[in-house]
Amino acid sequence: MRILLVDDSKTMRTIQRSVLGQIGHWNIEEAAGNDEALAKARATRPDLVLVDRTMPDSDGPTVVKALRQNGCRATVLLMVTESEKPDVTEALRCGADGYIVKPFTPEQIDQRISETLAHRAAA
Repeated sequence: MRILLVDDSKTMRTIQRSVLGQIGHWNIEEAAGNDEALAKARATRPDLVLVDRTMPDSDGPTVVKALRQNGCRATVLLMVTESEKPDVTEALRCGADGYIVKPFTPEQIDQRISETLAHRAAA
């Protein structure tokens, strides 16, 4: 599975990459913001995109909307903090397939990816 990880924090991307690696995902590209995410999505055609909700140059729903408008068909999960959970509705309206609360464990992200892929396949 090709994964695109979008988060403005290099430290968070490193942690998230490690967590994904613990569940067997190693084909991961990283982007620090909206423009880089769009370019990498076009170049790598990911199967899954994980997008941080809050970034300095753009928020998660804006990134999701831009990805969808540019033809990205990947499954998209918005990464939120507990306090950002009410914002998830906006992201779902913009084209995200689901969300995950961070920080997350390998088991939590594995379960969320599986559930979201199954739900999307059934739709």
